[in-house]
Amino acid sequence: MINILVVWTGWFIWSILRYLIGLIKVDTVWNFPINTLIINILWSFIIGLIIAISLKNSTLNPQLILLIKVWFCWGFTTFSTFALESLTLFENWKIWMWITYIILSVILSILAVFWAELLVNNYRN
Repeated sequence: MINILVVWTGWFIWSILRYLIGLIKVDTVWNFPINTLIINILWSFIIGLIIAISLKNSTLNPQLILLIKVWFCWGFTTFSTFALESLTLFENWKIWMWITYIILSVILSILAVFWAELLVNNYRN
């Protein structure tokens, strides 16, 4: 039951923050969905850090790790927003932007997790 409460708390707080960040107006010439791209890459890096640190330090409380993951990542990044923005680009015949957005989102997010794990694993105490 405590895990459900932890997940709900994290989701509630960061979902509101994610919504507010999505409202920040970023003027781009092509209406590229840069907000979601940046959020997903940044938080992919952060979840990579969290996972790598928790794997390296087994003394951390599992509920604390769950809370941090939910607070900083799952309630913040949104695959559904990515999917909607991708579809909108496609429907508006912005094919090159659509392809670029999908490739950048997926590859840079995966690389961000990889770089975070590399950073933690190469860090010397």
